[in-house]
Amino acid sequence: MTKEEVFEGLKEIFATIKPKLDLDKVTMDSKLVMDLGVDSLSMLLLSLAAEQKFGMQFQPTAKPFETVGEVCDYIVSAVA
Repeated sequence: MTKEEVFEGLKEIFATIKPKLDLDKVTMDSKLVMDLGVDSLSMLLLSLAAEQKFGMQFQPTAKPFETVGEVCDYIVSAVA
């Protein structure tokens, strides 16, 4: 699975969990909290939906994800 495929899948998830979000403004460099308004509940929903959609599991990380691109990179490496 490519990073672009994961990115498009994440945008579909954002459309569900943040319906008022303008998906045209979501980029790999978008900051989850500052740009997209992701809070702890949204992050939990995003994690659960991504695990189901991509058939992977998030493992505890020392540093939280800051950008959409970081989430994409993690998912790509987890499903490889």
